[in-house]
Amino acid sequence: MSLTIDNARVLLPGGSIEDTTITIEDGVVTGVGENGRGRRLDAGGRLVLPGAVDLHGDGFERQLMPRPGVHFAHDIALIDTDRQLLASGITTVFHSLTWSWEPGLRGREAALTFRQALEAVRPALICDTRLHVRFETANLDVVGELEEWLDQGAVDLLAFNDHLDLMSRKLDSYDKMSGYLNRTGLTREEFIVLLEEMKGRRGVIPRMVERLAARAAARGIPMASHDDPDPETRRWFHELGCRLSEFPVDPETAEEARRMGDAIILGAPNALRGKSHDKRLTAREALVAGLCTVLTSDYYYPTLLHAPFVLARTLELGFGRCWDLVSGGPARAVGMEDRGAIAPGKRADIIIVDDAGTPTVTDVIVEGRHVFAVGRSACAAA
Repeated sequence: MSLTIDNARVLLPGGSIEDTTITIEDGVVTGVGENGRGRRLDAGGRLVLPGAVDLHGDGFERQLMPRPGVHFAHDIALIDTDRQLLASGITTVFHSLTWSWEPGLRGREAALTFRQALEAVRPALICDTRLHVRFETANLDVVGELEEWLDQGAVDLLAFNDHLDLMSRKLDSYDKMSGYLNRTGLTREEFIVLLEEMKGRRGVIPRMVERLAARAAARGIPMASHDDPDPETRRWFHELGCRLSEFPVDPETAEEARRMGDAIILGAPNALRGKSHDKRLTAREALVAGLCTVLTSDYYYPTLLHAPFVLARTLELGFGRCWDLVSGGPARAVGMEDRGAIAPGKRADIIIVDDAGTPTVTDVIVEGRHVFAVGRSACAAA
């Protein structure tokens, strides 16, 4: 299948934007600036970018449980999420499934059901959809099952989470505690008892983390540590093979990650809003200091599209560098060298954006297929 995109302002790997043409053959970019053959798609002078790669997004939880205690079927939620991703310019997504010691939305049964549902609905999904398991490290009862998932190739990214201290600090916060109780179905007293039980496991957690990290490393599965609290913790995880630092809490920890050559992941909502919702390291502060290499949607998919435009305008970093935070940067962080740029030999994951005003995705091409269009029929290029 051949497709040529004409009349396009294309972001090239060096960061420049040029009026040119893109040629696609069998799902791969075969030429830039050449007069291609086959179907033609007029970009209308709009901005043409490599599709975004989202390494950490759990916005799908809102489709599964849009209100406390209100649940919807996984197939409906996952297909709806897939279409939201396309509208946000995301062509590769790592669904961040939290596998926790909590019951309910993030518990064992929910994790097993999610994996089964994802496999069942996969043929209906358009985005290249991967699984990012956010493993709560106190969840020792399921270590054997998680190892089976790793062995089966079901996990594309493994992150180590420890929210015990954070939860303990938030017990008197009405909003946070309401969220915990709504997703678990526990009473406040039951939740506190369970939390204290999990904190009692602290002595054996490091050994289990080392065991899982060795298993993942042996299978070439990229790993992240979440909310690194200090440089020492980041060094420990780095030595285990975790080369992604997700949401380091302060500049010193992010600086240690940079020193070791690790990817530094922050949230696009943080970058777009100009502040952290949890009063931690701000993405804009980190970017100016060179302490951020990847932005993720975290909890709100549209921010992955909008944050680079705002950052380029407010921080004067250059749009190419800002877009790389959501495309090439995340692709490189997990070893997906086949995407994240518009260049010959790269996978043809491409979006067309109307940037005259609020940026809006008008067309999406996934592996050479024109799958999404606004104001015209997809796959109906002349």
